[in-house]
Formats: sequence, structure tokens, C-alpha cells
Amino acid sequence: MPSTTSRRFLRPAALIGAAVLAASVAACGSADATPTATPSASAPASAPASAAAGVLTIRDPWVKAADKGMTAAFGTLVNDSDTDVTITGVSTDVSRAELHEMAMKDGKMVMQAKQGGVVVKARSQAALEPGGDHLMLMDLTRPVRPGDQLDITLTFADGRTQTFTAVAKPFTGAQESYAPGHGATGAS
Repeated sequence: MPSTTSRRFLRPAALIGAAVLAASVAACGSADATPTATPSASAPASAPASAAAGVLTIRDPWVKAADKGMTAAFGTLVNDSDTDVTITGVSTDVSRAELHEMAMKDGKMVMQAKQGGVVVKARSQAALEPGGDHLMLMDLTRPVRPGDQLDITLTFADGRTQTFTAVAKPFTGAQESYAPGHGATGAS
């Protein structure tokens, strides 16, 4: 049985632990931590992020799991605003990244940097998918395992940024190769 002295220390420690747990749960905002959650966005301080023109919703974001080299991120970009939005850059902490597309070149489909960025027309959506436009993650600094969650930041033509989280999953469809020398131009 604990002594009176040890009980005095156990209660404050338990209360502190409960407070830290409650604060961390509150900081998460929701028990629903699925990768399809609405992304956060940076916007001018005078306007709430949800009201900022041009902010996208990213539906079903995911990354192809990979041990090394290259991989890609996919999802559906939804523009609910009345103006077109152009994504001009992408970044992540696990690799350098670029906007890529699959295009016909000399009678073959090749992967290349997407010149001019990805445009999502007003009141429409654009797909980032295997075999099409995608977010190319090159020179991975660590393996991306199934279940990993990666933060990916998009940069827009007007300088705003938006970060979302994509979950990694195994994928063998479309059979495209994300290894150097396999149709990826501009990737070294």
C-alpha cells in the first residue's frame, strides 16, 4: 500500500497526465483522423481560411509506398471558388517534389514536369492519378511505408500555400515506374 507521501506525488502526476492527454486530444480537433479530412490553408489574417478565394479541398489524398528513390502523391483537387486556381509548386519533408504529368512524346507516353502548373478551373475538380497528373516525390530521404502520413504543401500562383496530409498505401496498378531513367525528364 502506498505511503501518504507517495500518494501526494501520484495524484498531481495523474492530474498532469490527464491534463496533457486532454490538451492533445483537443488540439487534434476531431477523432476522425482519416486522410480525407479537409486540408488546412494559409490565408490573409483578415479572412478565415474557409472563405479565402482559391483554396482547394483535396479528396482522398494518398501516396504510393516506396522504399527509396521516387514515388508520387495523388488525390482529387476540388475548387469550390469562382476563380481558377493554379498550383505552381509542391513540397514535402521526405523529398524534393515537382508537379508532373504523363504526356505523349515521340509516340511514347513519358513522365515530365508539368509546365505552367496544374490549373483547377472555378467550380470544378482535377484528378491527380497514376498515369496522369501527379505530385512527384524524388530522392526520398526515408522509406514511405504503407500507413505513413505525409504532409504535402502546395504553392499557388498567387503565393498562397496549402498543406494537406496524404496516407501511404501499396499500389501496383498502372505499372508506371518512378525510378530515374524511366521516362522522367527533369528528374535527376
